[in-house]
Amino acid sequence: MYDDEDLAAIRESREGWEAETLDPTLDAYGERKDRFATVSNLEIDRLYDPSDVEDLDYEEDLGNPGEFPYTRGPYPTMYRGRTWTMRQFAGFGSAEDTNERFHYLIEEGQTGLSTAFDMPSLMGLDSDDPMALGEVGREGVAVDTLRDMEILFDGIDIGEVSTSFTINPSASVIYAMYLALADQQDVPREEVRGTLQNDMLKEFIAQKEWVIPPEPSLDIVTDTIEFAAEETPKFSPVSISGYHIREAGSTAVQELAFTLADGFAYVEDAMDRGLDIDEFAPQLSFFFNSHNSIFEEVAKFRAARRIYARVMDEWYDAEAEESKQLKFHTQTAGQSLTAQQPLNNIVRVTIQALAGVFGGTQSLHTNSYDEALALPSEEAVRVALRTQQIIAEESGAADSVDPLAGSFMVESLTDEVEEEAMEYIETIKEMGDGSVRDGVLTGIEEGFFHREIQESSYEYQERVEDDEEVVVGVNKYVSEEDTSPEVLHVDEEVAEHQRERLAAVKEERDDDAVEAALDDLREAVEAGENLMPHVITAVKAYASMGEIMDVFEAEHGGYREKVGLA
Repeated sequence: MYDDEDLAAIRESREGWEAETLDPTLDAYGERKDRFATVSNLEIDRLYDPSDVEDLDYEEDLGNPGEFPYTRGPYPTMYRGRTWTMRQFAGFGSAEDTNERFHYLIEEGQTGLSTAFDMPSLMGLDSDDPMALGEVGREGVAVDTLRDMEILFDGIDIGEVSTSFTINPSASVIYAMYLALADQQDVPREEVRGTLQNDMLKEFIAQKEWVIPPEPSLDIVTDTIEFAAEETPKFSPVSISGYHIREAGSTAVQELAFTLADGFAYVEDAMDRGLDIDEFAPQLSFFFNSHNSIFEEVAKFRAARRIYARVMDEWYDAEAEESKQLKFHTQTAGQSLTAQQPLNNIVRVTIQALAGVFGGTQSLHTNSYDEALALPSEEAVRVALRTQQIIAEESGAADSVDPLAGSFMVESLTDEVEEEAMEYIETIKEMGDGSVRDGVLTGIEEGFFHREIQESSYEYQERVEDDEEVVVGVNKYVSEEDTSPEVLHVDEEVAEHQRERLAAVKEERDDDAVEAALDDLREAVEAGENLMPHVITAVKAYASMGEIMDVFEAEHGGYREKVGLA
């Protein structure tokens, strides 16, 4: 962007500034710290100038919004056309409780639904399972059968709303229930909109919720990708998630690299099955964390789009532009929330949300200030939603496309994050002898990802304990005053009510139809068929979550028990 003569003049000017202006100030006053770094410990220079981006090629590295390599965003107008989807995570107690919260959020101006499930549902267990004791409805909504899904979306036209489902081992069952509900509401499947998290690779890397081993888990994810490409073209069958990788303690670079590697693994697995990349890739979506270091996060999001576009083009020969456009949901960093002085979390979340907006996210969840203590209260949820609305309507952050582009600091950080992330991705590819898919599976088996994340998490905690990393209200500006807000509690009667409903469904349903559907599913598992049509048949017969997941696990000899999750 600058010729050699310009750069030489800039360097000379900078040297003069350092000698005549900077050094006397440093001698007299010094600086606040010996070293400045991001949350991920990327060192931040005192000053950035054109020499830091001297190799930047505007056309090749930035381009225009809506054009390759999409660094500046996947759409030409971005938020000037429409703002991001405001998708607040909601789910607790019974289906009735969460349905009420859904209606509340819609009335307050939310533009998309996002569903949290309780631990039994996440693990494919029914509410009456002994392992579900004490967990029913605690950290999300309990869903055992299609009946719960019917109540969950009572009064909501799913043809008019986009819904996200944060669930993984049992994602195919929830997807089947949602499509069964669409069929009930006479919503054409090709019009159903939403996103299924369904990212099993990251479960084995970070979040640690699974029912069957990695390779068969990957097979089921690919089943949903294949089925969605044919039946629900507006629905994303997988949201490749870096969020939980970051929450486990990774750096921003590791989050980006491991997430993209997982995404490329899904691409390779689908292509190995014979799917055309341009038929399924436009439906892939991503999910990233947004932490406190605002410029690092913006750089991460921009680098993500650039890496994805180039790899999809050069490694996988994608031709359709939509196949090269990385689109993602963002959630502010739960890990950054503090139980101490919880109102401070409102400020943290605002900074993190701004990073997501400046980085060009397609949808956004802002955490509630009380989430370090309990499930969010209505007041806290409203403040979190209003934070997004104020950013969209009052701040001006949504008025220009990629407003931080051209910042020497942001462009330099974008290049640095891209370079370091690609080094990781190439390492993973080498671990798989040229296959990212095999490299990810090898990395899971050998503990590569776990070790990398663990080391980063440990280093961060050391910096906090040594006061190198300030956490306001925790290791600096501490207050003895009790600032805990009132928190939401899930009634003890929820679990009993849920078990009673499950028993009633089992009493009323056609047992022969259920058994026939489950037998059909068993045969499909054994034959290696795409399981989605058979799961849909089973949920329409009101087979329960646990019954369906038991069929999956039976083929793998009680995997949960083997690895200590049962």
